[in-house]
Amino acid sequence: MYRGEAAKVLGEARVGDRIRVLKGGRSYEGILMPRSELGDDRHVVIKLDNGYNIGVEVSNARVERLAPAEEPYSRAFPEPEFSPEKPEITILGTGGTIASKIDYKTGAVHPSFTAAEIINAVPELADVARVKTKLLFNILSENMTPEHWKKIASEVAKELNGDAYGVVVAHGTDTMSFTASALAFMLKNLTKPVIFVGSQRSSDRPSSDAALNLIAAAKVACSELAEVVVVMHAQSSDTTCAIHRATKVRKMHSSRRDAFKSINALPLGEVGEDVRLFGSYRRRSEGEVYADTRLEERVALFKVYPGVSEELLEYCVDRYKGIVLEGTGLGHVPENLLPAIERAREEGVAVVMTTTTLYGRVDMKVYSTGRRLLNLGVIPGEDMLPEVAYVKLMHVLGITQNYEEVRGLMLRSLAGEITERSLADAFY
Repeated sequence: MYRGEAAKVLGEARVGDRIRVLKGGRSYEGILMPRSELGDDRHVVIKLDNGYNIGVEVSNARVERLAPAEEPYSRAFPEPEFSPEKPEITILGTGGTIASKIDYKTGAVHPSFTAAEIINAVPELADVARVKTKLLFNILSENMTPEHWKKIASEVAKELNGDAYGVVVAHGTDTMSFTASALAFMLKNLTKPVIFVGSQRSSDRPSSDAALNLIAAAKVACSELAEVVVVMHAQSSDTTCAIHRATKVRKMHSSRRDAFKSINALPLGEVGEDVRLFGSYRRRSEGEVYADTRLEERVALFKVYPGVSEELLEYCVDRYKGIVLEGTGLGHVPENLLPAIERAREEGVAVVMTTTTLYGRVDMKVYSTGRRLLNLGVIPGEDMLPEVAYVKLMHVLGITQNYEEVRGLMLRSLAGEITERSLADAFY
């Protein structure tokens, strides 16, 4: 709600109304949006017809109310008609902006997740597949937990063992790589594609990447791929989308549309008019998929930095069953952490080493510090991303807590998370 000077200038105008603001010889016309949560009482926010929001300072301004608020999403969309020759895919909603709508009357964002709503928003999907939808939950991705991962994995397995030719998971981008890698480990005997997709910019913005990403994800769901992948913009422009293996991808920019990059690997393919797959990948086959949702949640991701206190690591040793270290360089820690690491081994806490550089791989045999860590039982994380090693260790400790078995599984590539040889052209 507007208050103070803004409320006085607005008069009878309410959020959702179409208004015209006259100020300094200029006219601004559009939909009155809710005030910013942190905004002052001297500005009003208008959504222009081009889709962008602007703020107008109200001193010496005059407001004309042109039309009352509409309710553009109150009508029911007709059920879409699909060609029976198209494959059926399931789109599971978990939150994020990939399939959302804005109610201009209240300014609230709501999930838009019936098949009719999605086809109305992105009609090109009907040319790709028959779309079935299911909203599992609608949460911000920072609120995603391992319990949510388990539910998503179980639902994906259920759909893949049913009529779904492939499954698309709509997810917020901030923690999408965590959830995607969790499913890559939990889904066993995967015979069909599972695609995670999101959008960096909401669907009400002219620069939204939602439609292109969703269309590309649907195309990959109909491909011969049988892996868990992330499909997002490959460039900042609307050209192609990249197909990233779930265990090798990271969000590398807070706002760019091409924020997702494959790390220590090349993308599995790209999507334009068609899906182009290249390199080595798992192919579609027959068989039942099952979700192994055993996870040991008492795992910590510990970042090493200059001056880090040994008390922090001691705390983790006392309370967790596994620790993933984000070490420096080839996999090192300062000397003050070595006693805590030695105690971790004595008390059966698995410790895995990754690197803060992200690119490259851990090699703990080069320098004396690394060799000491190996002698203390630290498990090299090879070229795994820290968050992937974190999720994998949760998965492995859910299966076994025997140190030798944990070590063996962590050193073996279970879902493409470890590459045998570092590729020079994978660093860009």
